[in-house]
Amino acid sequence: MNYWLVKSGPHEYTWEDFERDVTEHWDGVRNYQARNNMKLMKKGDTVFFYRSVKKPAVIGLASVATEFYQDPTTDDTRWVVVDLTIGAKLKNEVSLAMVKADERMQQVALIRQSRLSVMPLKKEEFDAILELSER
Repeated sequence: MNYWLVKSGPHEYTWEDFERDVTEHWDGVRNYQARNNMKLMKKGDTVFFYRSVKKPAVIGLASVATEFYQDPTTDDTRWVVVDLTIGAKLKNEVSLAMVKADERMQQVALIRQSRLSVMPLKKEEFDAILELSER
């Protein structure tokens, strides 16, 4: 199993939208590295949902329901989507400040490549975020 973090802006797709929809395709990615990461996602992989911009924080869990396919929002065949299914909201949100302050997280793409919208996480990084959510 692989671990991922996907970012959503507060005016794009919210956790509340996700709760309503339960399963949704993750569209609009127009960055090659993020797209390549989506192509590596496998059904059943675990995904953190991250709210960016206003009060940036990891707020919940999801899983990959369907592996990549053509993005239905464009005719450009370079772009893909994956379907995500909602999991559980974290007990406590894990703010960007908390991630930055944790020495175990200094190599995570969330800090090193702050504009990347779909990123892999190592198991240790995933576990560290879960641990922070329990505080």
